Amino acid sequence: MVGSGQVLRFKSLAPVRYPARIAGASLAAPRASLNFLHPPPNTSPMPEPKPLLPPFAALRAFHAAAIHERFRDAAASLGLTESAVSHQVRRLEDFLRTSLFDRSGAGARLTEAGRRYLDQIDPAIRQLQAATEAMIRPTGRSLVRLTVPPSLAATWLIPHLGAFEAECPAIELALVPTTRVLDLRRDQVDLAIRHGKGAWPGIEAAFLLGETALPVAAPGYLTLAPNEPPLAALARVRLIVNARFPNEWEEWARARGLDPPPLAGAIALDGLEQTLQVAESGHGIAIGRRPLVDDRLARGSVVAPFGAGDPTGAAYYLCRAAGLPPTAAARRVAEWLHTRAAAT
Repeated sequence: MVGSGQVLRFKSLAPVRYPARIAGASLAAPRASLNFLHPPPNTSPMPEPKPLLPPFAALRAFHAAAIHERFRDAAASLGLTESAVSHQVRRLEDFLRTSLFDRSGAGARLTEAGRRYLDQIDPAIRQLQAATEAMIRPTGRSLVRLTVPPSLAATWLIPHLGAFEAECPAIELALVPTTRVLDLRRDQVDLAIRHGKGAWPGIEAAFLLGETALPVAAPGYLTLAPNEPPLAALARVRLIVNARFPNEWEEWARARGLDPPPLAGAIALDGLEQTLQVAESGHGIAIGRRPLVDDRLARGSVVAPFGAGDPTGAAYYLCRAAGLPPTAAARRVAEWLHTRAAAT
């Protein structure tokens, strides 16, 4: 029993003073006051942990620097200063608690950890970019970037673009005609058609089109006499030489078991298109390359006096960056190209 005017003291609590006795009332301390010493347990659910994601600006700077292999080029691609890119990369390294670049030499060389990290995040960033482009495009179509040699684009691919539009209406095909061998990963190119032997570092290449070479000329320019040897017939006309393939006449002759024809007095031009134009005009005979010359042969603007051609040893390959999964749209474009090539 607690007397009137006495003070109850609980550790860590402010003193509580009770009023004077009231007749018939108990002066025992209210039991509820003990709840201050033993609060009820918290039964609310524990908050879920936040996703462990790096700052996107830092991630973007690292990706650009790793792809371009130079902080300066990465800064130019992002519209930032070089110091800003460096700062963001440091920020990501602090977040990951590891070094991503070896800064002991020139350029931006990835460490082993940096290379592993790039391999993991690169597909995700490209998928994010593709999804964003698809969302903001007024057509709502997926974009696929394709590089192709200009001669093949003009003579084989562009004439079939109408069929592509009809068969793949949800895809916007961005053609980049070029003879340069681009870095597909760095330049964010989905697919590339390349001419060669099919072996390029960091590239997955699939055979697309074979190439054969054959002499072509305007109709009536070279009429063969019965049983006339090819070299004797070529000696009566002017040869046209493609400066980009200076040995093509020799290679054609050897494929036929012949000696190379003399090139004295030949016309030397830069590129297949120029040589075909001059031959088409009746000013000489040139080496045509299928499928690039197929359209002219079909129209009859040139003919092949010596018949079918011979394989050149090179071909056209459909390429993509190794280790980089293609988008669904890029896979569909690849399927269409292979189907079209098989029908050529």
